[in-house]
Amino acid sequence: MTSRAADAGQGRVDPRPVIARLREGNGLDQDGARVIAQGLADGSVSDAQAAAFAMAVLLRGLSAEGRTALTAAMRDSGDVLHWDLPGPVVDKHSTGGIGDTVSLVLAPVLAACGAYVPMISGRGLGHTGGTLDKLEAIPGFNCDLSEAAFRRQVREIGCAIVSATADLAPADRRLYAIRDEAACVPSVDLITASILSKKLAAGLDALVMDVKSGSGAFLGSAEEVQDLARSLVATANAAGCRTSAMISDMDQPLARAAGNGLEVREAIAALRGAPSALRDLSLSLAAEVLALVGEEQPLTKVTAALESGHAAEVFARMVAAQGGPADVLDNPDQHLPTAPVIRPIPVPEGYVAQIDAAALGQAVIALGGGRVRAGDAIDHRVGLSGLRRLGEPTEGQIGLVHARTEADADGAIAAVLAAYRITEQPVDPGPLIRDHIKAPAKQGADKIEAGE
Repeated sequence: MTSRAADAGQGRVDPRPVIARLREGNGLDQDGARVIAQGLADGSVSDAQAAAFAMAVLLRGLSAEGRTALTAAMRDSGDVLHWDLPGPVVDKHSTGGIGDTVSLVLAPVLAACGAYVPMISGRGLGHTGGTLDKLEAIPGFNCDLSEAAFRRQVREIGCAIVSATADLAPADRRLYAIRDEAACVPSVDLITASILSKKLAAGLDALVMDVKSGSGAFLGSAEEVQDLARSLVATANAAGCRTSAMISDMDQPLARAAGNGLEVREAIAALRGAPSALRDLSLSLAAEVLALVGEEQPLTKVTAALESGHAAEVFARMVAAQGGPADVLDNPDQHLPTAPVIRPIPVPEGYVAQIDAAALGQAVIALGGGRVRAGDAIDHRVGLSGLRRLGEPTEGQIGLVHARTEADADGAIAAVLAAYRITEQPVDPGPLIRDHIKAPAKQGADKIEAGE
């Protein structure tokens, strides 16, 4: 069943008093949050009022209660999914990074463990890639399922990865664009409400957050990363969804590839059990979300699902159900696109000491593998592969460039060389998981349920 909590109907209410109270430092309550969220969804809040609201939040900030109220109101501004399934409904969200193809591994692993994963994902914009773009490197893969098809696939296979409909958290869709135009993007309160309103509208029992930290993350300082992780965990739990977060390394690409088709190959290798940081993080996040729903020995369970091949079978079934070739796992080279120009990136002998991961993402965009503006076409063939990781010996090269032309390859090689620093002595790469923000022991009595 799908409910539209906003249809309970507050009517159109003047948002200006809500904005004025917030501007004067008097906070945001549940009634005010509903006025703003419903007005964003139905158009009764103008662009100017939405920008004023965003700026007031940026400058004044919200209390924990106000942040939860805004998140819940934005969640309830459109459809909220409800599930009747014989297992927990779970998901994960990443704040974005380079070579981060965790979703393609984690969703089938969790489904193989008896959980249900209705994953609503996005496209890449800026230097980080998007899950939907990666999946669409698989010929025929359809991310735009009807709700009926989405529900049927989740029930029968255990997972589906799809794009959001226009009816899911419409308040966020509008505020997201206005925040960018009004220079209000760097607000932890607004980032929290934006991320969680969409995820919680999917009707989850539990959620794990992967918050990236390092040169390829969208947040700069470690303090900002901690603030966001704690905000996401506290707000989601207060809104009724068991949630924890892991802060993971993005001082280097997670996989050894960056670029849509190349990252799908990395995910297939991980599903087949090849050791990698991508595999390790996927299993850690999958185990964490199972622990949130009370699973005993969750890491043992998710590892067995991967190593037995069960998760790979689920991935193949998901791909086939969404229009892709059923044998993509067995024949990735036959189905995944290949760039016409593939060249090594030569460097002197030494060890990788530092990587500007964001610069690698920009190099992929320059090759045509990412977007500068929403709606830009992307080339699924291009990118980087075989990337050396921190602390590793170069052995004469740091990866391969996959390009459309020789000139494109020249530019990418120069960009990658500028992004790497090589030294004569090895360095400590640091931990893959830098911190763990746990869910509170008990749900708060003041949690806000959908439509309440």
